[in-house]
Amino acid sequence: MEFKFFYHFGNFLLMLKGMFSRPENFKMYWKQFMQQCVDIGVGSFGIVFIISLFMGGVTTLQTAYQLVSPIIPKSTIAQVVRDTIILEFAPTLTSIVLAGVIGSKIASELGNMRISEQIDALEMMGINTKGYLIAPKILAATLMIPVLVAIAGFLGIWGGKEAGVLSGVLSSEQFMQGLRQEFKAYNVFFAMAKSFSFGFIIASVSAYYGYNVQGGALEIGKASTTAVVVSCVLVLFMDYALTAILL
Repeated sequence: MEFKFFYHFGNFLLMLKGMFSRPENFKMYWKQFMQQCVDIGVGSFGIVFIISLFMGGVTTLQTAYQLVSPIIPKSTIAQVVRDTIILEFAPTLTSIVLAGVIGSKIASELGNMRISEQIDALEMMGINTKGYLIAPKILAATLMIPVLVAIAGFLGIWGGKEAGVLSGVLSSEQFMQGLRQEFKAYNVFFAMAKSFSFGFIIASVSAYYGYNVQGGALEIGKASTTAVVVSCVLVLFMDYALTAILL
């Protein structure tokens, strides 16, 4: 088990090292990068939108259910919802969902190219496939996932406000008051730091498993599943590590 871990870890580092070479055609690399930004960012917006709204709404209603004491002001609900969404739900929950959406896509895409010998054909033409196929995906995910997390944070808080007002738990003014109470800008920096790390983990791990597929269609399915599982585990581990270090 230990040797298997070191084997994969060493191969993973070699894959990352292989990406850093001078692009043969910068224009093509840029086009590939922009295409990945659209696929990852715009392609995942729908699922992020739905999850964020319901995440905020459920958080507000459950927080209101817990805070039953008349001593605690209603605005505290908004404060709890704000910090919960910014610190944990927006970066971590969104990234775990995106690990399934983006991770499986990257792994299956590269896996299909590997078994259909498209990667071998590109290498025969003298193209650095790690730089051309993997680097744009990792850069795009590292850039777009924090953007999606920021959108998820805004939508989550807005969804929480709407759910609170519609259910009669608290008024719009009380929610806005709680939203401004004891706000720490550092929490936003912390959420962005986590989302950059998660974006890199999701794209690089998925690319590694997809790029190194051997076999046929069955192996592509296994590689996609493994990529998603490993990405989710590493995201949760990194979540704990960054929380311990930065908070």
